[in-house]
Amino acid sequence: MAGRTLYDKIWQSHSVGTLPTGQTQLFIGLHLIHEITTAPAFAMLRETGLDIPFRERTFATVDHIVPTDLRRRPFLDPEAEELISVLEKNVAQFGVEFFGVESANQGIVHVIGPQLGLTQPGMTLACGDSHTSTHGAFGTLAFGIGTSQVRDVLATQTLAMDRLKVRRINIAGELGTGVYPKDVILYIIRRLGVGGGKGFAYEYGGAVIDRMNMEERMTVCNMSIEGGALVGYVNPDQTTFDYLKGRLYAPKGEAFERAVSYWKSVASDADARYDDVVTYQGKEIEPTVTWGINPGQSVGISEKLPRPEESADPESVKKAYEHMGWKPGAPILGTPINVAFIGSCTNGRLADLRAAAKIARGRKVDPSVRALVVPGSAEVKKLAEREGLDKIFSEAGFQWREAGCSMCLAMNPDKLNGREISASSSNRNFIGRQGSPQGRTLLMSPVMVAAAALNGKVVDARQYE
Repeated sequence: MAGRTLYDKIWQSHSVGTLPTGQTQLFIGLHLIHEITTAPAFAMLRETGLDIPFRERTFATVDHIVPTDLRRRPFLDPEAEELISVLEKNVAQFGVEFFGVESANQGIVHVIGPQLGLTQPGMTLACGDSHTSTHGAFGTLAFGIGTSQVRDVLATQTLAMDRLKVRRINIAGELGTGVYPKDVILYIIRRLGVGGGKGFAYEYGGAVIDRMNMEERMTVCNMSIEGGALVGYVNPDQTTFDYLKGRLYAPKGEAFERAVSYWKSVASDADARYDDVVTYQGKEIEPTVTWGINPGQSVGISEKLPRPEESADPESVKKAYEHMGWKPGAPILGTPINVAFIGSCTNGRLADLRAAAKIARGRKVDPSVRALVVPGSAEVKKLAEREGLDKIFSEAGFQWREAGCSMCLAMNPDKLNGREISASSSNRNFIGRQGSPQGRTLLMSPVMVAAAALNGKVVDARQYE
């Protein structure tokens, strides 16, 4: 009998039963919530007279709408103030632990979960945010869900789910100098397509993934959804256990050792059977930049932009060229930028800021560029300031901000204006994503963003390595 994958093991251990629809009723071990998708869900609870039976498994923060510069209440944006006020009212009424603006634990939901040790191997996790797959870096099944499903988890601690197939994605060998996890996941999405993961969970492995630290693995898992995969995960190993040890909500003492024994057991078996396996060589990946209007439209820094007739989806490519204003066959190298954004749940962690600061140290942002560095959490900000990273960025001409989602999705004052072009370390380059319907977003690693900020255009950051 073939061995089982981590997906198989966690699915089986969390299955409550089979529903008349044929779906599985799956128990959710951890529920993370924020201000955007929760207000209607709590309203539904009130309308039906339901309570939260497992409130100790739900944790709330505020991240999407918080300003990253002026934090005084009430917020200048009345809609943002309304959203945070409603969340504050709801968590108080239902007894949910809340990491508000003044909390030392406030931050982007997908940064604070791991940071606090809430995210642990072998669990199921849900959040009303599409990038919940981030938590899969710890060997969890982490699902991004909608508002009605947020209600379901609050009321029952379960979800009705369809079982997925599992695709193993191996990144073999080694990465070249100046190539980062963001380049790896952009490469994977480009190769498999933005819809290639539909119906699949992605299991990432191979020598390159094995050598990544937890923050790097989170970057890869974060963008699984951009490739169409609802779930993306890495099998837990010693790197995982070392990261979790001593964190606030992680088990302590003998309980931690027992937990590690369980965590090891949920990893995919050596003879696990997969529905599909693909392997890429790390040496094939170079610094990667998106040029279009979805994360699959990217090129390596040495490449030229594709011609529509060479694409599997020429209509999407034509639409991208119409919006972006580029010409097929042009190089991505040298593309001018107006804005540089380092942050988000993809690349707003301490390792990301350290890497970008190495490029910024002793240099100056091009006068034509508006550059922001936004830590992913209050804790990341504190640790970065302890290392002096804030001074490096500020002296270079970057704006050093408070923790939040910021320009990733522009549900706050951080937005593009008009036809501005942004070099962004975030996860989506959809039309209007960064606040302007005419704005243009180029996704890349934090190191590439920093290098672009210094030069006022897209450059190969390996020149600084």
